[in-house]
Amino acid sequence: MYTFCPHCGQRYENEPGFFMGAAYVSYALSTGIVLVTAIVLFQFFGDPSPFVYIGMSVGLILLLAPFNFRIARVLYIYLFSGIRYEENPRIIPREKS
Repeated sequence: MYTFCPHCGQRYENEPGFFMGAAYVSYALSTGIVLVTAIVLFQFFGDPSPFVYIGMSVGLILLLAPFNFRIARVLYIYLFSGIRYEENPRIIPREKS
């Protein structure tokens, strides 16, 4: 991830270890993936064996890991840092890192 936002110059990591809390958001997203996978398998594939549930859940979690990583950080920074979305932010030159 960038150190600073390319559009507004906001520093993403407010303090050292700020995104450790994003691990909890990532855990919640992974739990949602497992629940949705289990519901879909149960409803549409006639309650397969537990190995199918585990295999599909682990496979989807690994496949969606890059997406999950970024979304968890974005959700965490929006929830806990006070950053708000602006339609037309002013462009601030970012610092080189």
